[in-house]
Amino acid sequence: MTHDHDLVLRPTPAQTEAALNPPPGRNGGDLVVETLSGLGATTVFGLPGQHALGMFDALRRSDLRYIGLRVENNAGFAADAYGRVTGEAAPLLLSTGPGALTSLAALQEAAAASAPVLAISSQIPTAGLGGSRHGYLHELPDQAASFRGVVKSVHTVRTQSQIPSAIAAAWKSALTAPHGPVWVEIPQDVLLAETSLPMVTGVDATPDQPAPRPELTAVAADLLARAVRPAIIAGGGVVRADASGKLRQLAERLDAPVVTTFGGKGAFPWTHPLSLQSWLEDRHTTDFLEDADVLLVVGSGLGELSSNYYTFKPRGRVIQIEADLGKLESNHPALGIHADARLALQALLETVPERTDPTAPERVRDVLARVAERIASQELTLEQDLLASVRRALPAGSPSFWDMTILSYWAWSAFDPGHTNLMHSAQGAGGLGYGFPAALGAAAADPTRPVLAVSGDGGALYSIAELATAKQYGLPVTWLIVDDGGYGILREYMTDAFGEATATELTRPDYAALAESFGVPGIRTTPETLESDLAKALSSPGPSVVVLPALLRMFAPTHLN
Repeated sequence: MTHDHDLVLRPTPAQTEAALNPPPGRNGGDLVVETLSGLGATTVFGLPGQHALGMFDALRRSDLRYIGLRVENNAGFAADAYGRVTGEAAPLLLSTGPGALTSLAALQEAAAASAPVLAISSQIPTAGLGGSRHGYLHELPDQAASFRGVVKSVHTVRTQSQIPSAIAAAWKSALTAPHGPVWVEIPQDVLLAETSLPMVTGVDATPDQPAPRPELTAVAADLLARAVRPAIIAGGGVVRADASGKLRQLAERLDAPVVTTFGGKGAFPWTHPLSLQSWLEDRHTTDFLEDADVLLVVGSGLGELSSNYYTFKPRGRVIQIEADLGKLESNHPALGIHADARLALQALLETVPERTDPTAPERVRDVLARVAERIASQELTLEQDLLASVRRALPAGSPSFWDMTILSYWAWSAFDPGHTNLMHSAQGAGGLGYGFPAALGAAAADPTRPVLAVSGDGGALYSIAELATAKQYGLPVTWLIVDDGGYGILREYMTDAFGEATATELTRPDYAALAESFGVPGIRTTPETLESDLAKALSSPGPSVVVLPALLRMFAPTHLN
């Protein structure tokens, strides 16, 4: 009798030959890149540093493509976007101490957005580990402690034989739902030392996907079958699980209106008769969702932005499907189902009977009309026209990446993403500087389609150095910079709260001329010519910059009333 635990992977003749006769001149860094290749990685991001040179030296002996950015945090944003658009773990190679710490904000965004980033950092030599103060360059008493509260898992290596297994465990962690960033650190001497270990050829790191418990989906199916006014909130978990098709099937079977969170943009077709779109920061939408007698929340924790700043108070039963165990019932009592969105939606499709509600599309149209009426009363035609111009200029199938700026806040609620997994922003952690380096990561994943990045002038200064990266690799990213001379949203917040703004005004460069100095085409546009200028830039090969001087305003919030 053969048992599962008796089965082992048999090496092929080629693998046996490679193991018995590895090429000379390999070091610990080769074990890193060989493991990454064995796991299926094709592209790595990062920035070299003194302690990490063993890894970077090994890159030239591998088939991995390296995309080097100019700032570690931007490299992290690029890896984040690569992971989001491909669904693969994106390797991020970093050096010890300052280099590693500079990536923290990007890793926080990856954690908040569940983006699979595999960060691999060097460490001080093994003799310096343990917390004593030896005075090594870049030394920290406990480097891993700086990341433990940010990433999903931390893996510290002390010998070369630990490298493949540690990286494989981290890879599996990054891709197990919920996806997220992970941290591996390897001492300098371990990376530099010549290795006698055979080439890494057999690596298995199949991620786990939490399946729903059948007794929970049975209760959920019964609640939905008996619902009179069901509604659905679709979050980023639907996008990450590639479950938008199953969501649509379930919504249509139930005749249940669907609203997508800002992280779930594209999870449901924007113009579908049951689509409430993404107007979560509007009391009309909040009222509608509160009135649902059964509310199905898929792939969302109903956090601050998804709950209209915690003013959302559901009155009916809530069913929450969430792969992140810590988010289950964290904000509202619910029938909590810990599961991958795709598996849970499939289970519901197999058990929920069809129901018909001919009033559902009419009720959706009524909510959207009320939202439109409220926005129209605020005389914000410039902002709406600009967003419409961007939508018309952006080719179908092209992804867009939005920094933390007023036009992006409009886009969260009002922008049609086109399809699933095409619109991304930094709304998870909310840090500045995401848009442009993230767009570079997406372009590295698929250079056959143009990518749009949108930033304000304040956020643009966080990542202006990456114009050199865009030029060096010829990445097809068009960067729209909305230049209002300061931190526009903070200016608005402070003026509303205190009557005037402090520390929000910026002296800024001529962004078009600055782009040209990098060898990147740059132009200034106007609201009237934005659509044509942006479309032309997006259709041109390589990177480009379009600068729009404009002072934008946000629509009035409803959560303060």
